Amino acid sequence: MNKKLKIVFVVLMALLFFWVLLYFYKANARAPEMFKTDQPFYTSISTKIVATGSLNPEKEIELKPQISGIVDAIFVEEGDLVAKGDLIAKIRIVPNEQSLNSANSRFNSARLSFDNANTIYKRNKVLYNKGVISKQDFENSELSFEQARESLIQAQNDYQIIKKGSISGGNSANTSIVAQITGTVLEIPVRVGDQVIQSNNFNEGTTIATVANMSNMIFEGTVDESEVGKLKEGEPMKIVIGALDEKAFPGQLIFIAPKGISDAAGAVQFTIKADVEVDVKANIRAGYSANAEIDIESKDSVFSIKESLVQFDRITEMPFVEIKQADATFKRQNVELGLSDGINVEIKDGLNDGDEIKIWNQVTSGN
Repeated sequence: MNKKLKIVFVVLMALLFFWVLLYFYKANARAPEMFKTDQPFYTSISTKIVATGSLNPEKEIELKPQISGIVDAIFVEEGDLVAKGDLIAKIRIVPNEQSLNSANSRFNSARLSFDNANTIYKRNKVLYNKGVISKQDFENSELSFEQARESLIQAQNDYQIIKKGSISGGNSANTSIVAQITGTVLEIPVRVGDQVIQSNNFNEGTTIATVANMSNMIFEGTVDESEVGKLKEGEPMKIVIGALDEKAFPGQLIFIAPKGISDAAGAVQFTIKADVEVDVKANIRAGYSANAEIDIESKDSVFSIKESLVQFDRITEMPFVEIKQADATFKRQNVELGLSDGINVEIKDGLNDGDEIKIWNQVTSGN
């Protein structure tokens, strides 16, 4: 039995030996891995902060009615240019029946009081001229007459306002909605026949139209807390609008929020605002998405490589690259990095002109 086990063991060892020989043979016969290389170059590098946001008018006015009613007519359309004082819409008053009846009752009472005071005044005037009553009695009746007339006028005005929305019913009536600034009509959220509510201390009222001056625009966006400390008010910036084929406009940073706001991911964002110099022929629209690019540091003609060529040691986290040697092997070379724009990175030390740096993509036989 032991003899058979020895034979089986010898056979297994022989098979294992031949398998090891075959493995090393195939490994040595395999073609060496080939890698492409790249060389250092000189270029301009700048670091920038990019803030995402939107472009909005600096001055935007919501037009609201001073009295409740029904939209009777709208004289403009969204996108129209209007001047200050132009008629935007007309409101038709639908008076409250109870308020109208009360105002009418007060008007009738005031008229009766006025008629009575007028009769007494005329009678006392005749008696005073004949010397029947004293001057004081006559003056008292005259005062009552004047007070009754003022009360009648006030009651009549109140009734007219409740019924028609104004005293005169002219162009300056509360029923006329006019533009308060010169600009573009951005939005008309109501239509003819819609009911609207007046603006007062207890209700902001229904917006009839929104008018904005599109020649004065501001950028509103956010930056991360790690970058906000690098910003200063008054710095120039470039506003890039994607909807206009990445067209850029100059701007100036005018506001940095003193308090950050956490987003859904937990990152703290700070609001910034910038004045934007807009070309009137650029057909800018309110609400365009935009990116603000703020240059922090820049260098011209610096010794650089592609940042994708740089590797980092897993233990020391020091940067390094691999340089091709004369025998086609690669040697690790530590480097000192400088300014980076995310694509190219400055090399302060560790490389020379003409060095061939390993690209970490293996060249296949098909390349």
